[in-house]
Amino acid sequence: MSDNILSQEEIEALLRGESIDTGAEAEPAQPGISTDDYLDEMEQDALGEIGNISFGSSATALSGLLGQKVEITTPTISVIDRNDLETEFVHPYVAVGVEYTVGLSGTNLLVIKQSDAAIIADLMLGGDGLSPNADLGEIHLSAVQEAMNQMMGSAATSMSTVFNKKVDISPPTIELLDVQEDKGTDSIPQEDLLIRVSFNLKVGTLIDSNIMQLFPLRLGKELVSSLVGDTAAEAAPTVAEPAPQAAPQQEQRQEVHQQQPPAQQYSQEEQPYAPYNEPQSLPPRQQQNQYANVQQAQFASFESPSLSQSETSNLNLLLDIPLKVTVELGRTKRSVKEILEMSSGSIIELDKLAGEPVDILVNNRHIAKGEVVVIDENFGVRITDILSQTERLNNLR
Repeated sequence: MSDNILSQEEIEALLRGESIDTGAEAEPAQPGISTDDYLDEMEQDALGEIGNISFGSSATALSGLLGQKVEITTPTISVIDRNDLETEFVHPYVAVGVEYTVGLSGTNLLVIKQSDAAIIADLMLGGDGLSPNADLGEIHLSAVQEAMNQMMGSAATSMSTVFNKKVDISPPTIELLDVQEDKGTDSIPQEDLLIRVSFNLKVGTLIDSNIMQLFPLRLGKELVSSLVGDTAAEAAPTVAEPAPQAAPQQEQRQEVHQQQPPAQQYSQEEQPYAPYNEPQSLPPRQQQNQYANVQQAQFASFESPSLSQSETSNLNLLLDIPLKVTVELGRTKRSVKEILEMSSGSIIELDKLAGEPVDILVNNRHIAKGEVVVIDENFGVRITDILSQTERLNNLR
């Protein structure tokens, strides 16, 4: 079949009740791309395990945003040719792309059908998802972008744990992707060979479809190497490379000793058993270590502040009083009209920049700054900057 027109032989086969191969199904096999030719069984299993762990946490994040039960099944791994995208992606999609900025390098594209994205947008904007707007406007795309941002952020956090190193991503970009109409294809990684990780996505009873990741084959190899520790093994020889430089240094030391006056050489011969701590018998680095002023590390005292005895006694009486500790992410001002227009899924911009320390308040008084951390499944705050105890006491008055 060509140009969606059946040939005479195919029409006769249909009349005889025989099945024929349609172009949409037969064309993907024509290029001869075989996943096993580029990824062995171990690499496919490793990528599947990374997908399981990263998108397991993503499902939890998406479930909290949509208020629906979200299930993401075990992924399937395949390698596709960028030239065959037209036969691989026959539906309109929404593509959300991120760049790895820390820990990894490359582009990761999250692809979902536009019909499924419309349901997610409707749920994010407070709807029931039963009658979504098929035409995705700017506000709908922003809602989908935020949902996908939460998913990719959770996946990056999980990958940091798996790889035992920090993995961070750029803010996501969103595009309407229609390969048949050549729209949004610039968002797809430019490499010839791409890895597709396909998950089955279920959102309550509203969505039962596929969600896919697209990233370069090179990035997939890097993910596998990070998981199995190949990168550490490759970096090990570079540590030993400076060793050959030791020979020229030894030759320089020998030249220095040869240039010493005869009297000094004679004195060393007269004293073959000179003490090991004699400066002339030690290399320069050992001499520095010998005379280094080594002291015990001094740390800031956590005792009571410099208060009088009566003040200290009064303070001891108050130590068991409970205080309300609050962590403030940021603040903003909104009019009554704006407050009334808020709904589930609304986004409120705060006065704090991303990554800026949060404020720690005690009884609504600022005493410290810190950074948000995750302890098991709970949020926590690590204190990074704190006022002195005297200043804290003054703020509590």
